[in-house]
Amino acid sequence: MDIGKALGESFNYAVEAVWGKWVRWILLIVCSIIFPLIIGYQMQVFRGIKPAPELANWGKLFIDGIKLLLVTIVYMIPFLLVFGLTVGAAIFTAVTSGTLSPAMLTGLGVGLIISLIILILTALFLYIAEVRVARTNSMGSAFQIGEILAHIGRIGWGSYILSLIVLVLVMLVLGGIVIALSMIPFIGWLIQLFLMVPLMLLSSRYICQLYDSAGTP
Repeated sequence: MDIGKALGESFNYAVEAVWGKWVRWILLIVCSIIFPLIIGYQMQVFRGIKPAPELANWGKLFIDGIKLLLVTIVYMIPFLLVFGLTVGAAIFTAVTSGTLSPAMLTGLGVGLIISLIILILTALFLYIAEVRVARTNSMGSAFQIGEILAHIGRIGWGSYILSLIVLVLVMLVLGGIVIALSMIPFIGWLIQLFLMVPLMLLSSRYICQLYDSAGTP
């Protein structure tokens, strides 16, 4: 995938989706508060609809959002378990004992490293799984690991990982700008609300293009 081209197209997609379309923009902000709705809309983007679809069929959006949310929760279970049993246990022990021994610090550090590795591996599979759910309308397709591995293989592991790293860096920069703007007195929170929607659209469209770069098997 041409990363620069994909980023540019995703940026234009996000801008065209909301700029001058104030009713849709405000409705998407409302959806982000009732978050299953914004996740359901994200699934519409994952389906490759272009330009960005209108908001319609609210019941389907809500149900789609719940589906994707459940898939994400299931994928996050290994990370949450390891994090809770290592980092969580170390913090709990330190708080209850009132001390932080070298053994606790070691356990905390090891737990953080293992948890981070699991989180990264989870993300590699989860992005493809989410788009598969959107394309197939089947939650079961999110857990067909062999199919997911085959899809990533068609993209190319190096290209896939590099594309995701670029996305993370771009979102960190843009997210940092949004956070900075949110600190403006009185209106900062409103600016943040308005900008979070196009950021979601940008990342979702980028993931959609990354998924499609595998071509047809």
